[in-house]
Amino acid sequence: MDNPLVQPDPGLFFWTILTFLVLVGLLAKFAWAPLLAALEARRKTIAAALDDAHKAKEELLRVQQDAQRLLSEARREADGIITRARADADKFREDMRAQASNQAASIVKNAERQIQDETARALVQLRRESVNLSFEIASKILRRTVSPADHERLVDEMVTKLEHPPN
Repeated sequence: MDNPLVQPDPGLFFWTILTFLVLVGLLAKFAWAPLLAALEARRKTIAAALDDAHKAKEELLRVQQDAQRLLSEARREADGIITRARADADKFREDMRAQASNQAASIVKNAERQIQDETARALVQLRRESVNLSFEIASKILRRTVSPADHERLVDEMVTKLEHPPN
């Protein structure tokens, strides 16, 4: 019952430990160093990514604040423009009303003046015709003809008297 695998053998023990130490040395030199370097590079990449994310977050906050400030300024400017536009529109409306009122008053004055002129012309014409008719009636009554020069002189005298009656 002596199993050689279960029996401690000092030579096997020595070579097993020596093989293990050589293997650990080789792994440390060729595997652990590159593995640790890769892990360190990964750690640095992650740290850089976190820093970049933090900077991006700060930049985003700054940009949002700038955008909010610009939006507020734009709203204030738009409100100012709207206020000025309303004031200009009101002023324009009032100017147009005043201009229309002045034009209407001018048209009314012109119309009144034209009416007065036409009325005066119509009265002069009516007076001339009345005088002509009166002279024709008078000449028929007198059975005498009045010369055209006499007729014109008498018409002018009558028109003058009718236009400027004595007080």
